[in-house]
Amino acid sequence: MIYPIRYPLNSKKMLAKRIMVQGTGSGVGKSIITAALCRIFKQDGYKVAPFKAQNMALNSFVTSQGGEMGRAQVVQAEAAGIEPTVDMNPILIKPTSDLGAQIILRGKPLGNMLANYYHNYKTKLIQIVSESFLNLARKYQIIVIEGAGSPAEINLRENDIVNMKMAEIADSSVLLVADIDKGGVFAWIVGTLELLTEKEKDRVKGLIINKFRGDINILKPGLDYLEEKCQKDILGIIPYFKDIRIEEEDSLPLEKAISSPFRKKNRVNIEVLYLPHISNFTDFDCLEEEEDVSLYYVGNGKRIGTPDLLIIPGSKNTIDDLSYLKKTGYYSQILALARKGKIILGICGGYQMLGKEIQDPYHTESTREKIEGLGLLDVTTILESSKITSQVKASLIGKEPFFIEEEISGYEIHTGITKLLKGVRPWFKITRRSSPSENLARRHGRDPRSFPLTSILSPKGRGNKWSGPPSKVNIEDGAINKEGKIMGTYIHGLFDNHHFRGALLNYLRKRKGLSLYHSRNQASRLEKRNKEYDKLANLVRKNLDIEKIYQILE
Repeated sequence: MIYPIRYPLNSKKMLAKRIMVQGTGSGVGKSIITAALCRIFKQDGYKVAPFKAQNMALNSFVTSQGGEMGRAQVVQAEAAGIEPTVDMNPILIKPTSDLGAQIILRGKPLGNMLANYYHNYKTKLIQIVSESFLNLARKYQIIVIEGAGSPAEINLRENDIVNMKMAEIADSSVLLVADIDKGGVFAWIVGTLELLTEKEKDRVKGLIINKFRGDINILKPGLDYLEEKCQKDILGIIPYFKDIRIEEEDSLPLEKAISSPFRKKNRVNIEVLYLPHISNFTDFDCLEEEEDVSLYYVGNGKRIGTPDLLIIPGSKNTIDDLSYLKKTGYYSQILALARKGKIILGICGGYQMLGKEIQDPYHTESTREKIEGLGLLDVTTILESSKITSQVKASLIGKEPFFIEEEISGYEIHTGITKLLKGVRPWFKITRRSSPSENLARRHGRDPRSFPLTSILSPKGRGNKWSGPPSKVNIEDGAINKEGKIMGTYIHGLFDNHHFRGALLNYLRKRKGLSLYHSRNQASRLEKRNKEYDKLANLVRKNLDIEKIYQILE
């Protein structure tokens, strides 16, 4: 039940100072500026946390408590030097089609909704958003709030919970960010402010121009006009940069999606299928950073080449993306690669696609009951109404095709149970939190890997709500065929583990007749990210009036 609230929240109960970063549109750099401010405040000795009421993204993360949230707020939490929690992103929207999406509320699926239904429904979530924000405000000294899209979308204003409505709830000042690299920056800023109400306009305390290239002296007349026209201070001009590696928030950069493979004989060539609903593509960032790897995304009609490794990544709509492979000819190209003995790896949804069949009896993803898979792994998958979200620890089971003794870490985030048949063996032994369905299975003395878990629920798969408290489970994950060339797993974040990444790359190099390579890229993911956050903070601190930002905070 949603209870009415009074807002803005009682400032006497709020310990944290707060500032909000809004933008003139999507992709202007709100997430990066928010991350930079989090890092700067941390460097200056403050306990700081990020917050975004509602995020739409296919890239997500699983917290240590098993909650799902947007990766942008995870990046910002890392920049702030704190553990991410679902309160930092209480509403996550994961598109499943052009018209619908799965709604994640405080880390757990609320259900699938059509866009028009959610547009009218989301005002009921103001209480949830306010409570999550207050949880953070009581724990930290500064909250950096991020908006979404533009606050000037007049068709969305009435039901807004993420831009000016959130600024009102938090009683926060606003910084407005615009991207000059897209062109029309002055019209963009002036037009945005003109479409705000006077009360909303008063909340905007400064302007930030992002992604500038060239001589700033040429820009100065425009800046003078802008300050006079808008009566707002320009707090900084942030230069365009390419040498700072921060995770992408929602989608792959366009240049990655349209670039053509350039294969090199002395490198490991990896191709990743660019699926229409590709998710968690940050899985491959560490591979891309390796000096001896050329990694490309294949999609938009480009043919798959002859890579040393083909990866079928995760998907938010596995059945639709499998249909896409069949319609576009990628299905037959993948089978041709398999006949040539190439290595093919499926992760999460890609793992499910490699199997013989995917069943969807409760229409979790589509109206179809089932779809034939690629048939490269002797497994079948049944999609469930419940979702597994958990951080995991794992170890390799067999010695082939390569082996490491070190334990690896990652996370699972999927619906579906995959059953292994005679032609494969499990790839990993994992430890993670049990899901509600697995608790049900244990209660009924069943093996969750051997049958659809919904069979022990009511006829519609949703009647029995008993799950019991989560506990640790030790189970087998993934599958690998007898030849050791086709493999799949539900584990995201595999390649962040440098021991696993190095063993896989050396296995590929050995197959190619190359000498073994000892990667110098052995720092942990967090160590590497921390260096990038410091570089980002230093760049932004140099080009932004931080003293003025602190005055706005007061």
